[in-house]
Amino acid sequence: MAKKRRTLLSEDEIKIATKSSYVTTNEEAYKLFFDDCKLRNLRPHTLKYYREQFQAIKMNLVTMTENDIKNLILNMQHSGLKVTSINSRLRALRSFYNFLHKNKHIKRNPMANIKLLKERKQAVNSLSQDQLQLLFSLCDTKTFVGLRDYTILMLFVDTGIRLNELAGIEISDVKESSILIRQTKTYFERLLPISKKMKEQLDIYMKIRGRADTEALFINQDGGALKPRSIQNRIEHYAKLSEIDGVRVSCHTLRHTHARLFIQNGGSAFHLQSTLGHTSMEITKRYVNLFATDIAESHKKYTPLKNLF
Repeated sequence: MAKKRRTLLSEDEIKIATKSSYVTTNEEAYKLFFDDCKLRNLRPHTLKYYREQFQAIKMNLVTMTENDIKNLILNMQHSGLKVTSINSRLRALRSFYNFLHKNKHIKRNPMANIKLLKERKQAVNSLSQDQLQLLFSLCDTKTFVGLRDYTILMLFVDTGIRLNELAGIEISDVKESSILIRQTKTYFERLLPISKKMKEQLDIYMKIRGRADTEALFINQDGGALKPRSIQNRIEHYAKLSEIDGVRVSCHTLRHTHARLFIQNGGSAFHLQSTLGHTSMEITKRYVNLFATDIAESHKKYTPLKNLF
């Protein structure tokens, strides 16, 4: 005997009746979105970024309207969230809704008319020569950890390498005058030039490093690969010891420092773009323009009017 029909149709029955493939729950939308991310081979940290941003909103995303998102922005501003953090969340939502709308999983894209907030381009401080020398002096090169950290600091300053790129270097990646960077942000491998001084230091470190159970260039005392978070912790350790004030000592500050010193010493912006692994010259220009003091000093020194009057 057939069961009595329910008054309301189920979600699957509604889809059949309306000939629609629209999603109705976050779980359903997340599965479609993250499956697509995996098919596109996005990095694990990218997937983690999306999950964290979606979880922070704590709303049913598939039912959100344009007004809901505008109210969300206002609430984030009212709660004191920084513009960069708000825009980071909006970028995640834009990717999410663009995918759902393109594949006809939602009827309307609530992010279609939403723009990112204007961000003020703030000058980013870098480290002075004296501050760099202080950091280097704090590494006890009579110990394995100190010698390794000294080499890592040198590599950050010599190349402007990213943290994840540095952590991903393997022994075989180190060449005579360059390092093959495979763990890149842009997915494009590149040969990163290194100075003669840097190569000499790497040779010393690799002899002390010896054999290990991993091919990773930088290892911990147990012979395992040194993780990005561990590298950050070591940089923070020396920052605390140095008592450097007014500048946040970090892996990214070392990258800024490389960019400033490279340009200050006469390096080409085009070469800087290549070494930093930027796909756009616009990003490199921002690095160059960050250091207004250096530009002002250069203008005093090289102004065309200098020898005219």
